[in-house]
Amino acid sequence: MSGTVLLTGATGFVGRQVLRGLCERRVKTRVIVRQGKESLVSPTKYIEQIITTNDLFAETSDWWKQACSGIETVIHCAWYAESGQYLQSEKNLDCLAGTLEMAQGAVDACVGRVVGIGTCFEYDLTLGDLSIETSLRPTTPYADAKVRAFQALSTIFSLHKIEFAWCRLFYLHGEGEDSRRLVPYIRSKLSAGEIAELTSGNQVRDFLDVRVAAEMIVDAAMGNRTGAINICSGIPITVRKLAEQIADEYGRRDLLKFGARPDNLVDPPRVVGIII
Repeated sequence: MSGTVLLTGATGFVGRQVLRGLCERRVKTRVIVRQGKESLVSPTKYIEQIITTNDLFAETSDWWKQACSGIETVIHCAWYAESGQYLQSEKNLDCLAGTLEMAQGAVDACVGRVVGIGTCFEYDLTLGDLSIETSLRPTTPYADAKVRAFQALSTIFSLHKIEFAWCRLFYLHGEGEDSRRLVPYIRSKLSAGEIAELTSGNQVRDFLDVRVAAEMIVDAAMGNRTGAINICSGIPITVRKLAEQIADEYGRRDLLKFGARPDNLVDPPRVVGIII
């Protein structure tokens, strides 16, 4: 890649790893961050510019046109993602509207390629094993907004002959993860010698380290593949097995208390990605 990349969400769970991946590959990068978070972006010679905004989803297409000036590829990682809130939040509509403004700005700036970030929750999760050919059936405002973004961006960029890839993330974990999520919860309990209260753990999932996921996103940005892409391991594993693997690092399987919390009756029993 010889041109400059514009990255949104560069201080987020996924975005910071994407930025790391871009810098490791010596890609010139322009980043957009919320005002006050500039210090979270580690300075390197590959970061060409840091653009700040009070709310990137409130910016106009004209603002985005200027931000995208001279950009070859946009990687749009930003989205509202507060743990425990984002699935049902009305803020997803703000993110959708702001993303469409970004798209118009990218078109006006003659960007060549755009990579967006979607979710496995866009799929019909009752089907268990999910490929990019699997039908879409979002059941939350978050997933619905992502589907609508994917469909709208596909149309907009196709009309203007801009390459567009949509990376659907599965179950990510790793550095910078919110402490309320499964893996950091287990680690915090075990490191303190406390009981980790879990569900039955029989759910089958597709877990992937966020750094590996970020490398796959950077690959998508630097390649020429278009359309949906599953960002997943393709390896099914039960939540119980994952928890036991973590516990083995501490030698404390005895601290895992399965069945202490009820299973979520609407939680799909199996969500596994198929890599194509």
